[in-house]
Amino acid sequence: MPTLALGRRAGDLDPVRLVLGGTMLQLVLVSWTSAIMLLSERTLDEARFWLAGSIAERDLGTLLPLVPTLLIGAITALAIAPALNALALGDEAATALGLPVSRIRLAGMVAVVLLAGSAVAVAGPIAFIGLGAPHLVRLVTGGDHRLLLPGCLIAGPILILTADIIGRLIARPSEVEVGIVTAFLGAILLAVLARRKENR
Repeated sequence: MPTLALGRRAGDLDPVRLVLGGTMLQLVLVSWTSAIMLLSERTLDEARFWLAGSIAERDLGTLLPLVPTLLIGAITALAIAPALNALALGDEAATALGLPVSRIRLAGMVAVVLLAGSAVAVAGPIAFIGLGAPHLVRLVTGGDHRLLLPGCLIAGPILILTADIIGRLIARPSEVEVGIVTAFLGAILLAVLARRKENR
């Protein structure tokens, strides 16, 4: 709303003023956020957690409230795995096979929101796990979602734990947040995969 108000000129919405107003508002809010973080060490630590992601000091008490959400998301994803194989052939092919494409897409979106939302609620935004794990598992299982999805349920936690161990070893006695390590390793992984695809 403030951006829209700044972007109006004589009752009309001016695109240039809208962009400038949005940029100005963003800079003001970023400066305000930075000032708050600098004034409080605790706030800075919390912000660093939510910006980078970490599994430090996360115990079962943090995870238990989200178990129902995780189970619903995982069961939904596994249940639609065969239908995802058909969707990979295209909407027309899936429809020809008698599959309700819209419902399958909706179920997939629900599963993604539940699983990703629960993971972020526990550990913050840890980058590249959702991209890296499927690509690595696909090298072993191929494109069959009936094998790919269960494989990702195993590979994802293994990648996070590996990144957490690396972050603790390279910065002893302190640690590098797991989200920073996964972003670094994920960038390398995606570069290797892109290079591999170009060489085919």
